[in-house]
Amino acid sequence: MFYCSNYLEQLQYDRLWGTMSSVRRFVFPDRRDLALTDVLYALSDPTRLWIVCALAEGGEQSCCTAGSASVPKSTLAHHFKVLRETGVVETRAEGTQSFNSLRRADLDARFPGLLDSALQAARSCLLSTPRT
Repeated sequence: MFYCSNYLEQLQYDRLWGTMSSVRRFVFPDRRDLALTDVLYALSDPTRLWIVCALAEGGEQSCCTAGSASVPKSTLAHHFKVLRETGVVETRAEGTQSFNSLRRADLDARFPGLLDSALQAARSCLLSTPRT
């Protein structure tokens, strides 16, 4: 089976050749396409920042374990989508579960020190403010 670089290309290929892939594909920007404003936007939300801290400390995690119990599942899905589309996290599907990992190497290569600074500031803020 032919796999394209993005989901829309794969759908066009599948329609053209009459095949349909059952594998979910998640689209996220290439390293050279990461934009500072997009990354800063993604990190500006307290819930997304909390998710990024959890991924930085725990490595790859499923959506269920990286989220907070007080945040609805649909809201978490939205936050993961924003993080993925801005290039902060990478998502891979395995069966019915989605696993997320922080794109630390790509972020550090494109914006040296940004992620470490954000995580350090977030940890001090998040430790002083209780999560609800």
